[in-house]
Amino acid sequence: MNTSIETIKIELAGMKDTFDLAQRLARLAKIGDVIALSGDLGAGKTEFARAFIRQLTDPDEEVPSPTFTLVQTYDGQSGEIWHLDLYRINTPEEVLELGIEEVLGSVITIVEWPEKMGQYLPRGRLDIFLTVTKGKNHRQAELIAHGNWAERLRESGHA
Repeated sequence: MNTSIETIKIELAGMKDTFDLAQRLARLAKIGDVIALSGDLGAGKTEFARAFIRQLTDPDEEVPSPTFTLVQTYDGQSGEIWHLDLYRINTPEEVLELGIEEVLGSVITIVEWPEKMGQYLPRGRLDIFLTVTKGKNHRQAELIAHGNWAERLRESGHA
């Protein structure tokens, strides 16, 4: 079992930088991966997820925020993608009602508000913390790569 952890901070000067980062990370994603997106409201989690999903599906793919549906699924080039927005979840047990435990490991999962999963958040994941820094479009992305994500980021030149 690989327990390696790597932390990387990346300045994102505008939304194009955010989209570029999402697309680069999407190209590294594999079935079974969990991408955990954290940040305040308006930090760009859904925009990041949208660019990530479009990289794996179609550039014109409609990617609505799953704030009210909680889950949106997509057919990606290498398998299914689940996009979860857990903002309205009150307890970690509510996540189980979405059927997530049945698909983890067989889909790529992007989770907004991952802290709501509590003990059900998988250990081998890529945490991305988005913080607005200088104006509404300037952000910092802090990537915390657990398990084989650390190795993948190093091999791709992101670390």
